[in-house]
Amino acid sequence: MSNEPVYHTPVMLKESVDGMQICTNDTCVDVTFGGGGHTREILNRIGEEGHLYSFDQDEDAEKNAPVDKRFTFVRGNFRFLHNFMRYHNVDGIDALLADLGVSGHHFDDETRGFSFRFDSDLDMRMNKRGGETAADILNKSSEEQLTKIFKLYGELNCSRKLASAIVKRRDEKPYKKVSDLIETAKPFCPPQREKKELAKIFQALRIEINQEVESLKEMLTQAKELLKPGGRLVVITYHSIEDRIVKNFMKSGNIEGIIEKDFFGRVQSPFEAKKVIVPTDEEMQKNPRSRSAKLRIAIKTV
Repeated sequence: MSNEPVYHTPVMLKESVDGMQICTNDTCVDVTFGGGGHTREILNRIGEEGHLYSFDQDEDAEKNAPVDKRFTFVRGNFRFLHNFMRYHNVDGIDALLADLGVSGHHFDDETRGFSFRFDSDLDMRMNKRGGETAADILNKSSEEQLTKIFKLYGELNCSRKLASAIVKRRDEKPYKKVSDLIETAKPFCPPQREKKELAKIFQALRIEINQEVESLKEMLTQAKELLKPGGRLVVITYHSIEDRIVKNFMKSGNIEGIIEKDFFGRVQSPFEAKKVIVPTDEEMQKNPRSRSAKLRIAIKTV
């Protein structure tokens, strides 16, 4: 038995892969490879004629890629789903899985800046090859921009005051380390809710830096075009922002969530959304990260 640390424990593994309703010759996509837990379970269920494409933009994740002729690892952001599928000559898929949560590996990596448990550099990039870091955002964004980030992505009541304090502090000393941000943020975090409030602040920055909302919207729109009639869309969400987007998309078939009805008042949507699934008590005890998770499944009807 290996003593190496677990890269990432997949959430609702059986429920999510069951939701994909995999047939042996299916073409499947896992747009969030991570530690490969969901990917390996999917490979257990497809046959020799099936194929699985798994996406991840993080070079650390690629190290977990299995060697299997039925498997292709795609080093890229899932917002480019359509382009990569076209590159691999795939014009239709049978099932797609997206586990939108941040990998446990990222939170446990002391060098990446995703967690306030470690005083690392303020990075938070999923893709270390380029783009702005958390420090860049804190040091360069206007007070108005920072307010918007914390309000939209952290749903913080203190968004404007926090943004103002960040701007004032950086004029004296630029942001570089996690401790720099915590020092500024702590006065706005009541002691009894300090960890939760800090988690929201870090979440807001992470979403902004990795353009998670825009990427999700683009991926869903492309998934709708790629899924064959009868294709299954399976998404695990962890916070209200992304869950609202996924819920509305599955209900309406569009990012805006605009419901269209026919002459008889029946909802017109390319998807049939199933009842949301939440983790069991056993799952939450085994994997605390799953506590806020919601599993949503939709079948493409046309």
